[in-house]
Formats: sequence, C-alpha cells, structure tokens
Amino acid sequence: MINKVGQIMLYVNDQDKALHFWTEKAGFHVISEENNGQGMRWIEIAPSEEAETSIILHNKEFVAKMSPGMNLGTPSLMFFSDRFDQLHESLSDKNVKVGEIVAMPFGRVFNFADDEDNYFAVMAK
Repeated sequence: MINKVGQIMLYVNDQDKALHFWTEKAGFHVISEENNGQGMRWIEIAPSEEAETSIILHNKEFVAKMSPGMNLGTPSLMFFSDRFDQLHESLSDKNVKVGEIVAMPFGRVFNFADDEDNYFAVMAK
C-alpha cells in the first residue's frame, strides 16, 4: 500500500533557472543531481535534507521528446510553513510574485510564482 508521497516531478523549461529560484529564493536544498550523459538531467530538491518528499526538476523539452503525449503541466502544490509570515516577507523581498495572505476556513494561505510563472500555494501550519 502507498504510505507517502516520495517525489514530485516538476517539468521546467530551464533547469538552471529553476534550480536558482528554488534554492536561492525559496530556500530549498539540493539533495542530488544526476546526468545520464545522453541529455537527461534531473535535480532533486527539498525544503530540507530530512524532508520525506522531494521535487525533481526535469527538462520539459527532453521529457516531451522521450514520452510524447505525457502531461507535462505544473502540479498544483500546497506547501506548509511553520514560519508563514516570514516566508511571505522573504519571498516578497526577493522579488518573487507573491499573492496576498488570505484567510480560508482551513487556514491562512498565499500563493507565489516561480520564474516560469508556475503558481504554488503555502498554508500556515
């Protein structure tokens, strides 16, 4: 039986630019980086080195050629933060597109966009 989400595949146009965004602006860590020498490069990142779930940055164009018809859309991700207000301020200070904080019935939330205009959400936890 499935008991946790291990990795999330994020297909991006520019892996280096995406890596810079996630590490320098969003504070993620590089867990591993692999290159098979034939054009397939993947970069595993996570909010901490101990995180149970990680994100793999894949080259969208390369994957599209390997797997025609595969859905390469951006997954709708909701991150949790125990330093919610600090994160909102930090992303804003780094010129990240950040939405207003909204009070929802299930908690406070805001969204942000990466450098390719993919939007993600954060909830206070």
